[in-house]
Amino acid sequence: MKRICIMRVAGTNRDYDTYDILSYLGANSEVVHMNEFLRGRKSLLDYDAFIFPGGFSYGDRIRSGAIWAKQLIYKLSKDFRKIADEGRPILGICNGMQVVVEAGLIPGLRGISEYPEAAMGVNASSKFECRWVYLRSFSKASLFTSKIPKGTIIRVPVAHGEGRFLLPKENEKELLRKLEKNDQIIFRYCDENGGLADGKYPLNPNGAFSDIAGVCNPEGNVLAFMPHAEDACFSYQHPDWTRKGLKGEMGGILLFKSLISHLR
Repeated sequence: MKRICIMRVAGTNRDYDTYDILSYLGANSEVVHMNEFLRGRKSLLDYDAFIFPGGFSYGDRIRSGAIWAKQLIYKLSKDFRKIADEGRPILGICNGMQVVVEAGLIPGLRGISEYPEAAMGVNASSKFECRWVYLRSFSKASLFTSKIPKGTIIRVPVAHGEGRFLLPKENEKELLRKLEKNDQIIFRYCDENGGLADGKYPLNPNGAFSDIAGVCNPEGNVLAFMPHAEDACFSYQHPDWTRKGLKGEMGGILLFKSLISHLR
């Protein structure tokens, strides 16, 4: 069975939440500390897919996800680039999204960039945002959305201080057109009926450019996803599940089901 690596470092806190979901789905997953790779006890090449979970890696010193990303691209450069180039699935959730952006995997218009070509800025509200939001699926170009029809609306929680996806000001409109042309914008913040947030707070909780909540690389194997999908997989995780009579599985689990389907 294909192996999924859930990576962790000092400060991550959603690694075992993600592990529990994958175990429920029958996947062969393992939580592995970054030090195991840095010290040569394990190899990235031994795994078929990777998930960078949420949390506050290394206390979010410098910038969110920056230290972890630099470890990957400088200390594990050869293997890290190899797994990306080979198209192995890589999912970055919340802090993990910050990591894959800092590592130059997203937007990836010219492959892995030497320097970040996007940024995760401080929330426009200038405060930590912890709330439930709605997302609308805009593309099936990512392998993580094979089970999510285009136009699907899912409800998921966010919990971050630097979730504002930004492109360089000098050419943000040009880059946005390229992302849209490539179908790389996978999710946008919306209202409960699917109408775009249009930057309005709190529908767009962080002020992300063009309401972007999830974006993939051109090949579709890397997905940067800001909300916490692992906390929106079952009805009992939702804040109003008793009032609305919600039952069974919910929208967040579809990302993980898509990954497992791809690996099988």
